[in-house]
Amino acid sequence: MRFYKEFGIFLPKIQNKIEQKYKTKAQSVVKMQDPDFRESYLATVSIKPSLLLKGENPRLIDEWQDAPESDIDGITSSLSIEQLIHAACRGGWPAALFKKGDDAQLVVAQDYLENICQTDISTVDGVERNPKWTKAILKSYARNVSTLAKTSSIHKDILSESDNFSIITLDSYLNALRRLFVIEDLDAWSPSIRSATSIRSGKKREFSDPSIAVAAMGVSPEYFYTDLKTFGFVFETLCIRDLKVYSQKLRGELSYYRDRTGLEADAVLHLNDGRYALIEFKLGSREIEEGAKHLTTLKELIREHNKKSDQIQLREPDLLMVVTGGQMAYTRPDGVKVVPIGCLRD
Repeated sequence: MRFYKEFGIFLPKIQNKIEQKYKTKAQSVVKMQDPDFRESYLATVSIKPSLLLKGENPRLIDEWQDAPESDIDGITSSLSIEQLIHAACRGGWPAALFKKGDDAQLVVAQDYLENICQTDISTVDGVERNPKWTKAILKSYARNVSTLAKTSSIHKDILSESDNFSIITLDSYLNALRRLFVIEDLDAWSPSIRSATSIRSGKKREFSDPSIAVAAMGVSPEYFYTDLKTFGFVFETLCIRDLKVYSQKLRGELSYYRDRTGLEADAVLHLNDGRYALIEFKLGSREIEEGAKHLTTLKELIREHNKKSDQIQLREPDLLMVVTGGQMAYTRPDGVKVVPIGCLRD
């Protein structure tokens, strides 16, 4: 057993079992073979192992031999997946942030949804609208959040509840919800790296706050514990909301990129000084590789376009970033930044 007292770190050698006396000395423990975190830990220590040193000292790193040593710094987020889910369901409403108790915090978004359907949808422009239809539209929007669902698809959802609801009426409701800043769709970014017909141009369906989507779904935070796939779409809305807030002072604008080949960037953040970032949102660590590959491929596509084009050159992205629901931030060898949502700041 080696003990680096000056750093407050235990680095045990390979053993079938770490002796209990060493566990009792440690104030915090990292278990490299924890099935829930192993992949994330290994990905992190291969690039920024110093992240594992964050924590109360003395710190026990169990099965340290699974990863190579290196001397790099990094940041961590203490936000657990349960806390992340609660934050998305609670929303960013000031009234919710100051409520005591988790249940009380969740009621704020639910009450807001009810006010939208019963009152605001009609008072925004003086046109009387049906609360039931409004709720059905928001529920369909929530089911399609962070997707490129067409208006016709949402219309079909509503027709299942009311067969005399026209698409013209739907457009009127959607415009009212936009004026209320309830829904805030993302426009497509269309650089000249592919033909215009290859790049998707539809709007990405988004809410101004993820809690509205959750309230419209009519589910609790516990629901997402066993349906993280659905929460992944809500997580994307949460990330987009935060990026909008943090980039406000630089007058940042968000869009998205997707083409027919499946290449995408969940968000493209343009700043007012010309810089821009390509961003992917991946809730779990297993999806990071896929997200990073999308970003590096898109950057290479821009680079290849510039080599072949005689026209004005496209600026290459200044940042490639995968925003995750994990706890460790690091830079990959390909230059992609992996940043937990809990570490995003303005």
